[in-house]
Amino acid sequence: MNWGVFEGLLSGVNKYSTAFGRVWLSLVFIFRLLVYLVAAERVWSDDHKDFDCNTRQPGCTNVCFDHFFPISHIRLWALQLILVTCPSLLVIMHVAYREAKEQRLRETEGDNYHCIYPNPGKKRGGLWWTYLLSLIFKAGVDVVFLYIFYRFYRNYTLPRLVKCELPPCPNVVDCFISRPTEKNIFTLFMVVTTCVCVVLNLVEATYLIGKRCHEC
Repeated sequence: MNWGVFEGLLSGVNKYSTAFGRVWLSLVFIFRLLVYLVAAERVWSDDHKDFDCNTRQPGCTNVCFDHFFPISHIRLWALQLILVTCPSLLVIMHVAYREAKEQRLRETEGDNYHCIYPNPGKKRGGLWWTYLLSLIFKAGVDVVFLYIFYRFYRNYTLPRLVKCELPPCPNVVDCFISRPTEKNIFTLFMVVTTCVCVVLNLVEATYLIGKRCHEC
């Protein structure tokens, strides 16, 4: 990862965000992205290798693992983090579009140039709608993934023992998950931080709408 480019993107997002947006970005970067990269990815690195079933029937372990873990927590979290951070980059792109438009008008009109965006980063007009929709989209993505996790892994927890009787298993076999307690702790941590992020997004959206109504 090119950390210089990443740092530039973060500074750009911070520059055009409200105070609530800066808190949200810090929460995503410190408590979700870093925890994902440093700890959670290692915890789930051996989930398939250490999924043991008390049978030697070929294919039984793979079928049972696929049934109880249709998609890995890590892959879901990676997709969630990508989708939840993209709208912030759209705000930066919108500001860059405004600045480029100002530059083109300045070059073509010369002395007759009339400034359209005195402050391209000010949340007015289309940028205000872009920013508000980005907040709604981020909150929606987090809520959807919370529901997906709940559907796949009831109560966001993993059992120590699962019983499987799918073919080609010869009978009901017991299968054991590796490090279930550790995985449950990280799962609940990510769920709590996701809920806090949803609340921050909704509070920021309410703040923007309330401020706009007050100005009008």
